[in-house]
Amino acid sequence: MLQPRSPREPQFLAGLAELAVDAAPVVAYGALVPPAALGLPRHGWVNLHFSLLPAWRGAAPVQHAIMAGDEVTGASTFRLEAGLDTGPVFGTLTEAIGARDTAGDLLERLAASGARLLVATLDGIAAGTLEPQPQPSEGVSLAPRIEPADARVEWALPAHVVDRRVRGVTPAPGAWTTWRDDRLRLGPVVPVPDVADLAPGEVRVERPGVLVGTGRGAVRLGEVQPAGRRMLPAAEWARGARPEPGEQVGG
Repeated sequence: MLQPRSPREPQFLAGLAELAVDAAPVVAYGALVPPAALGLPRHGWVNLHFSLLPAWRGAAPVQHAIMAGDEVTGASTFRLEAGLDTGPVFGTLTEAIGARDTAGDLLERLAASGARLLVATLDGIAAGTLEPQPQPSEGVSLAPRIEPADARVEWALPAHVVDRRVRGVTPAPGAWTTWRDDRLRLGPVVPVPDVADLAPGEVRVERPGVLVGTGRGAVRLGEVQPAGRRMLPAAEWARGARPEPGEQVGG
């Protein structure tokens, strides 16, 4: 088995050439395959990517699809080339994005259906019945890797956008804000669009739960994780934190 730290290693390239494989399947690979390796398999490298290319090329397609409010996404198999997810497409499948889906939920479903797509693609290549088609030039969007800093909640955004962004970074890297100078991690929230009397980031504890104001409307917190503690229901957190009237998160 070849397990290189980098596909650029001369030993890996020599070993791959010696194997003379027909195709090299790739799933969720976070680096570019060098040109020296791309041409070694007879039918190239076949990548399973979790978007309907050319939409959401890059490292975090599922996360960006949810954050953008897409209603449908999917998976594509395509032949790797030097560009970032630009190669010709063998096959696709579609997957609806549910109103409460997190990135983890959607990735789990796409991993199962995408595995079947990848097997069908390799079977088609082996049988000589499948030829990849160039990606259209329209509809290109990019999905760069999401770093922890990108997962900080911007409370000035409307409630429905805050909701999508939180779900898009759940479970990783995880949405967060600050509370009394410490980091507070957030699980998925629920938009409450008809609340108009809370400033962005303002916290209010009420019987159904804990509300936080946004740029338009509010969200109801689900679970939160204070620094150094476990995830717990927001109401339980609030009983210990005791927010003062007008006190805000994210300040």
